[in-house]
Amino acid sequence: MSIERNPDRPRIDAREKVLGKAQFAADRPVPGLLHAMTVPAAIAKGDITAIDVERAAGVPGVVRVFTWRDFADIRETPATRGGGGDKPGYQPMKRPSVRHRGEPVALVVAETLEAAIEGAEAVSVRYRPSSFTASREQPGAEREPVTVDHRAGDAPAAFAAATSKLDVTYLHPQQHHNPIEMISTTAAFVDGKIVVMEGTQNSAAFKFGIAGMLGQDPQSFESSSPYVGGGFGQKNQLQQQSALVVRAAMLLKRPVKLVMPRSQLFHTATYRPLSRHRVQVGAGADGKFEAVLYDIEQQNSRFDQFGAAAGEHVSRMYATPNWRSTNQRVRVDVQAPAHQRAPQEHPSSYATECAYDELAYALGVDPLELRVRNDTQHDPITGKPFTSRNLAECLRRGAARFGWDRRKKEPGSMRTRDGMLVGFGVGAGAYKASMSPAVAKLRVNADGSSRLAITGHEFGQGMRSAVAAELINVLDIDPNRLEIALGDTSVAPQHITVGSWGCASSAPAARAAAELLRSKLVELVGAGRAKGPVASAIARARRPFLEVEVSQAGLEQPATVFQRLNSGMPAPVGPEYKQFTAFSWIAHFAEVHVEPSTCRVRVPRVVSVCDCGRVLNHRTAQNQVRGGVVWAFGAALRESAEIDARFGRILNNDLADYVLPVNADIGEIDVELLDVPDTNLNISGAKGIGEVAMVGATAAIVNAVYHATGKRVRHVPIRIEDLL
Repeated sequence: MSIERNPDRPRIDAREKVLGKAQFAADRPVPGLLHAMTVPAAIAKGDITAIDVERAAGVPGVVRVFTWRDFADIRETPATRGGGGDKPGYQPMKRPSVRHRGEPVALVVAETLEAAIEGAEAVSVRYRPSSFTASREQPGAEREPVTVDHRAGDAPAAFAAATSKLDVTYLHPQQHHNPIEMISTTAAFVDGKIVVMEGTQNSAAFKFGIAGMLGQDPQSFESSSPYVGGGFGQKNQLQQQSALVVRAAMLLKRPVKLVMPRSQLFHTATYRPLSRHRVQVGAGADGKFEAVLYDIEQQNSRFDQFGAAAGEHVSRMYATPNWRSTNQRVRVDVQAPAHQRAPQEHPSSYATECAYDELAYALGVDPLELRVRNDTQHDPITGKPFTSRNLAECLRRGAARFGWDRRKKEPGSMRTRDGMLVGFGVGAGAYKASMSPAVAKLRVNADGSSRLAITGHEFGQGMRSAVAAELINVLDIDPNRLEIALGDTSVAPQHITVGSWGCASSAPAARAAAELLRSKLVELVGAGRAKGPVASAIARARRPFLEVEVSQAGLEQPATVFQRLNSGMPAPVGPEYKQFTAFSWIAHFAEVHVEPSTCRVRVPRVVSVCDCGRVLNHRTAQNQVRGGVVWAFGAALRESAEIDARFGRILNNDLADYVLPVNADIGEIDVELLDVPDTNLNISGAKGIGEVAMVGATAAIVNAVYHATGKRVRHVPIRIEDLL
């Protein structure tokens, strides 16, 4: 099926954002609002023996100080923080105990934010500390296998028989999201319902999850999150504060808002956990992979169910006939980790793509050529064909744009005119092409205005622009008079928007709604009169509006999937389908400059070429790739949580000390999108780009550092002291 390619269009919500009209959760005005602040636990584990709230209650403006006694009846369900499957998670302030440092132990609610902060500082808590384990290296860390693994052939036997062998271990640190919009929760009362306003990628979790935790009817709740100021996994689920704020509002019968300070978020919000990756590669003299054994160990909390499906994409990257990957949790006394952009794919691509780089040097094969030699059009795990795979084309185009042919073979052999060591590095990546059910309600009015209410969340990735493009491609409507309502349970059923399936789920639903409305218009006025502006045709038919609703399932999903959607349950499908396997693919090329005396590293340019299916909006897609490369730069050279194991405390818990890339760090990021529609997956031909953008880019930078210096560093971030 052929489908039109999208022209370059501006973001449809750009003007609203520039003018400050896009209201984020904590910006929305609520009459009679109370402000809340939490008191974080000052120990890593133990019991609360006493809480003195008298001084706090005496602070002018403080309305009430809540303790665990007020919230003991909150239920812990699978929706609770750190829960998974049918296992309940952990909710702070349910009991007089502490399971990780920084969790809330009291909640102060006041008429003003200043009074709430002063009251929180006045609360006095006495503890009976217990012994705890803060990291995987300490006594008390508990290791448990995770059943998520991937296998093909007999990898141990093939590795033993391989001509060339590599056995290396790479370490990836704990890293933290730092979106500019901090996590906030507002519980308000509107038309007899409790409306929860929180920047989230999963508004259904608030309608159904909080209802379950508080023992309420879900129909008495709505959740509204039309704009999110950055997410990428941190805002996938209920936060530690969410149920507390809603219960406080119910008890006080007044709206309550809490904005969690960034310093506390380092101990309460989710993050990318520390992980250890052992990669064993067996290859022939020609560089063809014969076997890979890949074992990952990922740090977790005592209570969460976050698994490490680290082998899912790396097992499909190349033609590896014998593969075995295993995963293991290491449980320690910390808060629950969870998804952070390309959650398993980023650290696993870092480890494996760097290992393949090592193998290339050991065999005397160009690292780019090694990857091309091992290209495949079939999934090594299932044997099914890929629905589309243009990774080799990404590598070839990227090499040409980058000037890979100027690369000298020997590490340390390239320099700039002023003496800087120059390194070229390559890394490739993939991310599953998944979809979820979505509902689209489209109304076009005779006055020229139109409205689309749809499943999905806008957290800066360009969801509104993607679904608007599908409407505009099918219908002649005015984009300047188009309202797009999403992220709100009162306008359409909402599904968690993660895993690069957001646009690949909502855009096809929007397109299907547009096509249905066009067919209804033809039925109403005839094919000839239906041409041109839709609003004019509706007016000629003497109708005030025309309205349709479409329920669009993901590929191969049964109609029963909408039962899950309508009850707030996740219902994605992919990357494995009946006839094929589906992924997005990307190739990154990085140039680094290393000052030879100080070993300061700079990245003046990166070239990235991506096969993400049909591009729904070129500006947002290219921005996604540039953003992913900036994240990868941070992972390679900047970001790491500095943990004081004596106290279980993250020391660099602010933007001053948690070192992130800034403008001065970032050089040219040249992006090419193949823009090859994959209509095997959906009518929009989209596969997803938000997650794959980061995958493999850190490896490209790390591999470039080796090429520049000849020093192989097997941990990130690479610091000056690693190269001196």
